[in-house]
Parts: sequence; structure tokens; C-alpha cells
Amino acid sequence: MSEVRYMISDAARLVDVEAHVLRYWEEELDLPIGRNEMGHRYYTEENIQLFQRIRELKDQGVQLKAIKMLIPELEQGETQVAHLLAKVDKLPTPVDGQAVAQEEKMQQFQCIMSRLISEALEDHTEKMGQEISTQVSGHVIKEMDYLLRMKEEREDERFKRLDEAIRNSQKARKERALFKKEEKKRRSFFGQRKGQTV
Repeated sequence: MSEVRYMISDAARLVDVEAHVLRYWEEELDLPIGRNEMGHRYYTEENIQLFQRIRELKDQGVQLKAIKMLIPELEQGETQVAHLLAKVDKLPTPVDGQAVAQEEKMQQFQCIMSRLISEALEDHTEKMGQEISTQVSGHVIKEMDYLLRMKEEREDERFKRLDEAIRNSQKARKERALFKKEEKKRRSFFGQRKGQTV
């Protein structure tokens, strides 16, 4: 029987946090979350239980840095929050806890903003690449059209000169043939006249 796999939306619902919080905890705590064949995250029962323990510690005001040191105990199934908290060198006071919560929220915000900016830049870069490609393609096509027109014009001019040369050659041949014919007539005419006078 294969293990149950949860998509991030289902895992977030089971842990009772937002999906981006799971991604943030995964990144900050270096948690090895599996990926399916398409590269999407999936979560096992063990992952869900680990995230639930992390959420309990976060609810107690424990910083992620301290939780990161407790990951081995959490992965082994340690559920006694007081026992885990005793392992942390210093428990934050409520004031410290509020400051830490604000600091973590700021870190989460910065992480989310950096991801959004990265995605926006990637999207913008892709669109710019497509636009540049389209513009370059347009310029290349125009340049190729121009070069083809120039080539056609040169070929037309060459064919006109060739045609003119052929016509001139044919005309010269006709003129020579006509000249030879007339010359022949003249010779025969003068040859006959010579014969008559003799």
C-alpha cells in the first residue's frame, strides 16, 4: 500500500496555516519535502505531523532559529512542548515573543516580496525576449525583402541587357544575311551583263 500524499493546499488546511507559511517553514528550516514527477510539492503524514508540532511551538512564541535546532527531536515524534522548550537555551518573554513574531512576519514578508519580484522579473524578461525577438524578426524580414528586391532588380537588369544583346546579334545576322543576298544578286546581275556585252 502506497503512502498518502497531500498537495500543499490540503497540507496547509490540516496544519491550519496558509500555504505560503508551509513553503516559508520548509525553506527556513531546510525541511526535505518531496516532489512529484511534475516538480510539485507533496506532503506525507509525517510531514503533516512535523508541521503541526512546528505550529505548536510557533504558537508558544518560539523562534524559527530555535525550532530549527529542535527538528531532530520533532522528527522523532517528540510532542511534549514543555520538554522541547526546556531544550531551548532561552525562552523568549512575551515582549521578546512579540518582537520575534514581528521579525518573523517581516522575514516572511521579505521572502514573499522577493519571490514576487523574482517572478515578475522572470515574466517581464520573458515578455521582453518575445518582444525583442518579434522586432528583430521584423527587421530581419524587412532586410531580407530589401535584399531580395535588389537581387531581383539586378537580375532583371542583367536579363534586359542579355535580351538586348541577343536582339542586336539577331539584327546583325539578318543584316549580314540581307547584305550577302543583295551582294549575290548584284554579282549575278553584273555577271549576266558582262555575258551579254561580250
